[in-house]
Amino acid sequence: MKIKVRGIEEGQLVPEKFAFGVYNEQDHMSFGPNRNPELVWEDAPEGTKSFVVMMFDPDVPSVADDVNQEGKTVSKDIPRVDFFHWLLVDVPASTSRIPEGEDSDGVIPKGKEPGPGPIGLRGVNNYTQFLAGNPDMAGTYAGYDGPCPPWNDEILHHYHYEVHALDVETLGLDGEFDGAAVREAMAGHVLASARVTGTYTLNPDLRKD
Repeated sequence: MKIKVRGIEEGQLVPEKFAFGVYNEQDHMSFGPNRNPELVWEDAPEGTKSFVVMMFDPDVPSVADDVNQEGKTVSKDIPRVDFFHWLLVDVPASTSRIPEGEDSDGVIPKGKEPGPGPIGLRGVNNYTQFLAGNPDMAGTYAGYDGPCPPWNDEILHHYHYEVHALDVETLGLDGEFDGAAVREAMAGHVLASARVTGTYTLNPDLRKD
C-alpha cells in the first residue's frame, strides 16, 4: 500500500499551512493555518473493510517542565513520547482520499468535537492534555490539529502520517477515544500500512528558512 501526503516530502519540513503553530520572532509562536494536508492512498489489499488514519509526533518531551520557558531549553537527552495529532477510524473501504482542509481549516479554541466527522470517526488528540491548563484554549480537541513543537526544543520533531488497512468495518470505538485506544483496538486487524514522515520546528536555531 502507498500513501501520498500532498505538499509533504519524506524527511522534509512540513509547510506552515499545515501547522497549528508557526514561528513568530516577537512571541516565538503564533497560530498557523492548521489545515489538514491532502492524503491519497492506493493499493490497499484485498479484504480491506476500513481504514485508520493517524498522525503523531514521537519526539515530544516526556517532562514538560522546561517547555516554552524563557531562558531554558528542552534537552535533546530527555526521554520522548508519542503525541497524537490526528485520529480517524472507521474510514470506509471505498475511501482513498482526504482533501486538504476537509478535517481542519484553522485553529479552533477549545477544539473540534469527537465523533462522526467529514470522513470517518474522529478520535481525541493530545492537545486536549497539552492545553488543559490554558483557560482560553482548554477543551476536547478531536480530528486534525497540526504541528506545534516547543520553540525551545533542541531537536527537530518528526511527524508520521499513516494509513492502515483493516479487516474490520469498525473498531467499535466511541466517545473520547485516544491514540492508545486506537492502537489497542486495531491490533491484529491490520492488513497493510503506509507512512510519510515530515519534520517541523519552531526553534530558530534549527530552522533552515
